[in-house]
Amino acid sequence: MIEISLKTLLIGLAFTMVSCIEKPKEEAQIENDKPNIILFVSDDHGLDALGAYGNPIIKTPNLDKLAAEGTMFTNAYCTSASCAASRSVILSGQFGHATGSYGHVHDYHHFSTYDEVKTLPVLLEKAGYETARIGKYHVAPEKVYHFNTVLEADPRNTVEMAEKCNDVLKSDKPFFLYFCTDDPHRGHPFEPDPWDTPNSFGNKKEGYKDVETISYNPEDVLVPDFLPDTKQSREEIAQYYQSISRIDQGFGKLMKMLQETGKADNTIVFYISDNGMAFPGAKTTVHEPGIKLPCIIKDPTNNSKGVTNNAMISWVDLTPTILDMAKVDYKEDEFHGKSFEGIIDREDPEGWNEIYASHTFHEITMYYPMRVVRSDNYKLIWNIAYQLEYPFASDLWAASTWQGIYRAKEEYFGPKKVQDYLFRPEFELYDLLKDPNELNNLAIQEDFKNVLENMKSKMKDFQTKTKDPWMIMWSHDASLQGTGVNL
Repeated sequence: MIEISLKTLLIGLAFTMVSCIEKPKEEAQIENDKPNIILFVSDDHGLDALGAYGNPIIKTPNLDKLAAEGTMFTNAYCTSASCAASRSVILSGQFGHATGSYGHVHDYHHFSTYDEVKTLPVLLEKAGYETARIGKYHVAPEKVYHFNTVLEADPRNTVEMAEKCNDVLKSDKPFFLYFCTDDPHRGHPFEPDPWDTPNSFGNKKEGYKDVETISYNPEDVLVPDFLPDTKQSREEIAQYYQSISRIDQGFGKLMKMLQETGKADNTIVFYISDNGMAFPGAKTTVHEPGIKLPCIIKDPTNNSKGVTNNAMISWVDLTPTILDMAKVDYKEDEFHGKSFEGIIDREDPEGWNEIYASHTFHEITMYYPMRVVRSDNYKLIWNIAYQLEYPFASDLWAASTWQGIYRAKEEYFGPKKVQDYLFRPEFELYDLLKDPNELNNLAIQEDFKNVLENMKSKMKDFQTKTKDPWMIMWSHDASLQGTGVNL
């Protein structure tokens, strides 16, 4: 009896050991079914400076290849043309006016997201992802935007940044890599001496280790329609281009490393920018050059290549989209955006013809709340504090591009009068099909009275649904403000 019992015990122990060994394999298989995700975010890169978007001068071969192998969106919008405010939306799926992310987090600005907000990296970590970030962070608090791994590198050297991501790319778990450059943001010092020296945009005479310096002749660059075609503009755009070519090299390095891991066929790659180019008339504004941005997505599980997608999407849609891609369950009403995962391979999907934007601060000294709705070709801007002079970001005010016009007391800055740039009407209504440069304000024309009222209704609905405190400015209805008493 003792011998039989011992034999039975050994057989049972063997089955138990096999079961224990096989279970992690099953769990590993489940994890491997989830795609890896790379969200590559540049800093102040507009639609104007990418080969894939039609610029024949700038050299961006690696990003152009991404577009050829994936989907390029032509109507992708950030919600606020300000670095920190935009990044909070990217990672939360909610507009900044509802989360407390009204403007910059650093130094004395100190805006911060509410503690109860559930963000993309936290949700992905909970779902079993290795979450890692490198480069510009610019959101707060850390516990709300927590990443498992924080990597350090020179945020101006994207090749070095890519190399530091090696262990993440080889992770045994599915990974989410948030890769954020400082390029092509303007470089310090913002105030040049003499005043007409072009900003460096992070470029250095000695260059960066393992990065080829690609310089541009100011005579060759393309000056966007909203800027003055001056010596100062061209010199600064040439520096801006050089910074972008550095981004492209780092992106290429990262893609090569990904390919070498054997994980490229299971890794979804996004390339976006936080807001438009750091020139007056783009960054910090809600006009098209400030908020209409590059968005290129390569999903290797999708066989469509070289797709040009005309759907209107927004950075508020990114979090639900990535959660869908990662096969993570969530409640749709937790986000202001909606997933566009199902329409990436289409050119003209139905139902994607409206976006909203919400800007309140850039720097703490730059209070100028604006709300935007674009529906089909019409776009309405509500300048809530229109009585104020339009405020300048410190780097844009010091820019030789602006100073050249300001010091000469020129009447026009590009196609707009300086006076009209500094003092804006309460409402701006444009037909972007006929007026892509937003020069003809239809809000003051009797023929468009009904269009204006319809767009105002859409804006009010948007503000109500997203609990925008600035809703009070329509009718002094304080219902959203609460009681001011802690119960």
